[in-house]
This record gives sequence, structure tokens and C-alpha cells, in this order.
Amino acid sequence: MSADAGSIDPEEAQRRASALHLDAGMTVQELNWDEDADPVIRSGIEAVIGGDLVDEDFDDVVDAVVMWWRDDDGDLVDGLVDAIGPLADHGVIWLMTPKPGREGHIESEDIADAAPTAGLQQTSTISAGSFWQGTRLVAPRSKRKRPLRCARGAPRPGGNLWHSRQAQPPLTSRCATSSARKYRYRIFAARKLW
Repeated sequence: MSADAGSIDPEEAQRRASALHLDAGMTVQELNWDEDADPVIRSGIEAVIGGDLVDEDFDDVVDAVVMWWRDDDGDLVDGLVDAIGPLADHGVIWLMTPKPGREGHIESEDIADAAPTAGLQQTSTISAGSFWQGTRLVAPRSKRKRPLRCARGAPRPGGNLWHSRQAQPPLTSRCATSSARKYRYRIFAARKLW
């Protein structure tokens, strides 16, 4: 399943990688690489993003993760949880698994069971070559919005929600500003009722 760099058709590589909807400048982490990983799609991803794939030792936030997984690689839920760690808020995990009938194939039901357990949602599946298929996994919308509501659940000075102006969350970010508006409206509505 390996091919040397000279035998890779650049157009074919970019065509396959374009199905992943990655953009130039993205940081893409590759996990669980082995000799059987598809070199065509790997070089296509690098051509599309304009840089190299980073490995599991990369210690910063990434925009997407390409995770190669086979049936004998262990617990898929554990692998997905590990992949979520460095992922940006709206990041995507592309789970690359062998196609049906290939050695190491993982049943789609197993992926559908593992994704929600790991806090992810399966959105689509693509053909990533003759041996591999890619499953797109994202955080569910409600979970993706939680960081935007950061000020809502934060402890408020003064303790009481209706106490005073000092109980308002600090206006340091877009999410805090949005929460502050909702908070002020609740105070205004509560005062009208009194």
C-alpha cells in the first residue's frame, strides 16, 4: 500500500484532498500514521494546506485532525478522545478507516457508536482512495456553542444574579458581550415585574 514520492500524481492527490474541505494555512495533525497510510491523500493535504502535516508531538491548537484507524488499533473511543484534545473549537476530525472488505475494516455501526461516546457527531463519509474511506466527525452544535457562552456560567461578583450592576460579566470577548446583553435584559425584565 505504499508508493514512493515520485509515483504520486499531484492532480490526483489534490483531487482526493479537496474532498476533505481543508484550506490553505490550516494546521492539520496526523495521528496513528503507519506504513499502510495512503501517501497520495497525505501529499494532497500538504499541497492544499501549503505545509507539512504535524504529528502527535505537536503541542498547539490544530484546525483539523486526520486519524488513521484500523480494527486492531485498540479502542476507537479512546483514540477519538485523544484526537479532540488539540482540536480548535470548530475543528474537524477526519477518521480514515479501511474500506469494507479490506484488512482492518471498522464497521460503520462501530464508528456511529464511538463518535457520540467521545462527544462527536458523524456528518459524512467519503471515499479517500481505493483502500481508505474518511468519516467526518465534529462536535455537536450545542457543544460547539458552549465556549461562546463562557460568561453565562461564570461566577458573578456579588453572588446574587439580580443584585447590582457589578454582577455583570466582564466585557472582554464576543461571548461575554453577548451574555452581558442577555443578562442585562433579564435584569430589566425582572425589574419591570417588581
